Amino acid sequence: MANLSTKWIKVSEPARHVLLVELARSPVNAVCTEFWQEYGKLFESISAEVPDTRAVVLSSVFSEIFTAGSDLLEAGEIVKATANSDPNTTDAARIALDFYKQIIPFQKAITAPERCLFPVIAAVHGMVVGLGVDMISACDIRYAASNAKFTIKEIDIGLAADMGSLAYLPKITGNMSFIREMAYTAQWFPASKAEQIGLVSKVVEGGRDEVVAAALEVAQLIATKSLIAVTGTKRLLSHARDHSVSENLEYTTLWNSAMLQTKDMMETLESTKAKRPGKFLPLNFKFGKSKL
Repeated sequence: MANLSTKWIKVSEPARHVLLVELARSPVNAVCTEFWQEYGKLFESISAEVPDTRAVVLSSVFSEIFTAGSDLLEAGEIVKATANSDPNTTDAARIALDFYKQIIPFQKAITAPERCLFPVIAAVHGMVVGLGVDMISACDIRYAASNAKFTIKEIDIGLAADMGSLAYLPKITGNMSFIREMAYTAQWFPASKAEQIGLVSKVVEGGRDEVVAAALEVAQLIATKSLIAVTGTKRLLSHARDHSVSENLEYTTLWNSAMLQTKDMMETLESTKAKRPGKFLPLNFKFGKSKL
């Protein structure tokens, strides 16, 4: 496997076709610019570097925390520099455009898991603060340890959350009243409440080790399925979230008009009949160079 680990992100392959991505910036996984750039680049490059990746589990190396959110020291320096800028040589509209240029790549990095061809499973534990909620919202499946607790914290530092929480959470949970309450107040809510509103699909009794094990178990199950079927399902579900039923059915028809030609369907039928694991090609292979 290619060495995908970086200064603050640890990548391993605990099972065939399954990667474990762990946030590892001491002491609390505060996300600075270099960190989120590494994060986005990693998820954008996994398919190319490890073309037979079929599922990824996202977690943290620290037992008491998933992430403390944005690095406030760095953010403070940016705000201070803006506030102290010379009014004779700056213009509010142009400053706004500069901020726009900074926010867009940040958003793209945090939402990178949604654009992956494979499912990304968040396995969270301990504190999940601010940007951490944005990060897991862009994942396909979310599991939480029973010791996990969450907060949409941005309002306490004087801004609205802008990396995905406010876009994803109303659609994920279907509970606009609760999301508004949490976003307006920055109150903490436990894993049990996260499961009740649908933010996570499972609460695993215990902490980091237990929730990562549960997430890896479902990742390994997904890895036995046809990659064409899984990536198509991911794409169609994401489309359904943002479009009407009729629009999604039309998109599904167009998508499957191509995907029904896959050899994976015959392989699935034959492997099921023979009671053996299916043998599927990587999704993004170069013609003539791939092996089963």
